[in-house]
Amino acid sequence: MSFFDQFPVQAFNHLELLASQVVEGFIIGLHKSPFHGFSVEFAEHRIYNTGESTKNIDWKVYGRTDKLYSKRYEEETNLRCQLVIDISSSMYFPEEKLSSGLILNKYKFSALAAACIMNLLKKQRDAFGLSLFDQEIQVHSATKSSTTHYQLLLNYLEQRMQAPTANRTTSAAESLHQIADQIHKRSLVILFTDMFDHADKLEDIFTAIQHLKHNKHEVILFHVVDRNLELEFNFENRPYQFVDMETGEKVRLQTHQIKEKYLNNIQKYHDSIKSKCIQYRIDYNEADIHAGYDYILQSFLVKRKKMN
Repeated sequence: MSFFDQFPVQAFNHLELLASQVVEGFIIGLHKSPFHGFSVEFAEHRIYNTGESTKNIDWKVYGRTDKLYSKRYEEETNLRCQLVIDISSSMYFPEEKLSSGLILNKYKFSALAAACIMNLLKKQRDAFGLSLFDQEIQVHSATKSSTTHYQLLLNYLEQRMQAPTANRTTSAAESLHQIADQIHKRSLVILFTDMFDHADKLEDIFTAIQHLKHNKHEVILFHVVDRNLELEFNFENRPYQFVDMETGEKVRLQTHQIKEKYLNNIQKYHDSIKSKCIQYRIDYNEADIHAGYDYILQSFLVKRKKMN
């Protein structure tokens, strides 16, 4: 069962609402009575004292506990975060219709992940920006923390859902070099990509990520995959026509004839990516599109805390 089976077919048409629901569920999951260490939205909760202003009472917490807690906000931080998303054609795989009727692919998963992280950043009054790239950078925004800015970036993300790019290849290395020079130093860069560039360009991609590190940026790589199809190759045992979404090249194959070789090759490729991340001290996270967002948001919060 996919994480997304709980959402209606039109969920991705309302990205702001969907991100708020996901973040709210995540925050509720973090609550451990009496909310010790809760620092996603606020520095902490504290017991409400009679006579204080009621404007900061968390009524949702009251509804769950019958106790009044006030939200104590952190001072504004200096964290800047650039969310970078691969929008090449391979990110629109799979064109999968879930039991709820919702169409899911790697780009939609990544867009909602970015929206959730921006939601958390906005709550913390951190600044955030967005970069979208395929063969070149298609969108690159400055970092701001306002609600208007948040809604503008959500609009960029939603536009790409409505108009997927056909036969658009990936030029991750070139794009990351440009982004490294354009964003404010000492930023947190969060990259969502399926890493389906040419295998011989892997070294170039990590050279570009090293450029980010050289400019004092911290980097989290979310390697976006459909684990069931891309890593485990769980197709029915029958002939398929496989289409390279970035070039349009087609090949007709019987799945059982190539499965073993495919699994060996994909495992080697993934191992090489993980090895490079260890070598360059990059936070690597596999992001399965059916697994939900708790792991992604937790990884982000751990990194953010280290940067405070």
